[in-house]
Amino acid sequence: MSYVESQNVMSDAGVIPAASRFFSAPPVEVAPIALFVYNRPEHTRRTVESLGANELAQQSDLFVFTDGAKNDSAAPAVEAVRKFIRKIDGFKSVTIIERERNFGLSKSVISGITQLCNGHGRAIAVEDDVMTAPDFLTFVNRGLERYKDEPRVFSIGAFNLPIATPRAYSYDAFCSYRFHCWGWGTWKDRWEKTDWSVRDFPEFMADREKQKRFNRGGDDLSWLLERHMEGKIDSWDTVWAYTHSQHDAVTLLPVSSKTYNIGFDGTGIHCKRAPFVQIQLGYGSASNFRFPDRVEFYAHFVAEIQRVCHRSLARRAARYLFDILGLR
Repeated sequence: MSYVESQNVMSDAGVIPAASRFFSAPPVEVAPIALFVYNRPEHTRRTVESLGANELAQQSDLFVFTDGAKNDSAAPAVEAVRKFIRKIDGFKSVTIIERERNFGLSKSVISGITQLCNGHGRAIAVEDDVMTAPDFLTFVNRGLERYKDEPRVFSIGAFNLPIATPRAYSYDAFCSYRFHCWGWGTWKDRWEKTDWSVRDFPEFMADREKQKRFNRGGDDLSWLLERHMEGKIDSWDTVWAYTHSQHDAVTLLPVSSKTYNIGFDGTGIHCKRAPFVQIQLGYGSASNFRFPDRVEFYAHFVAEIQRVCHRSLARRAARYLFDILGLR
């Protein structure tokens, strides 16, 4: 494990002095950031640079969890990523956790977020293919502070699906049944409620009402959980989403997405095909956000998310073929 103090941010043009970037005093308690990386140096570079351009980067402790190589052929790319992350600056501190063996994404995320939540009470998570807007950290930190005492809010998400916002809607975020893992934050007391082995899965599969409740966030959720339990996918985020449903909890999502996934280029293990067209990131910056005063649902957003996440017959057939061909 290593520790590096930092003042500046890297870019294609070199080092950007801290004074020339967006800056604001920490508006609330600033959560530590867990960045999960593996074997994609270019994706990691773009992710780190966008994260470093955030308003609160210099006030944030960054913990980089770098997974070990699965095999000898993966080792050079893993080492290239590690060479890059050892030079990261632009944050309050940088701590690098190098795994000697391969954990896999799910175990890496679960153990990393648990570590930060145990030590700090809250954490923000970013994976190596997620670019962030300049106000990403401000949005998530403000959300974590705003809802820290609201037990029904289990997470603050930063990604939004390509859905329209009604003109009459006056907030910058909304309550959602759908958790998204492309940049998010949570608290220790909610994270530790998760049963990662999903011991009640047989009961869940026998209870149509529980399945219906889980599928309020999209009718693919029960299917994804079933695939996870069958070992066909390794989906920590589906289990975390299921935890939300178990406790009748919600996630807060932004009206304007604060993250963009750049991993749909065939290089990722879990995200090989884009399921929808993402909204391009805006590069403006906001310091204040209007969060909903109560935990309640706006019917438009619920319906739109269900529409985008609907498993049509064509999608089901495509998934079936990909499974047969081993291309999932």
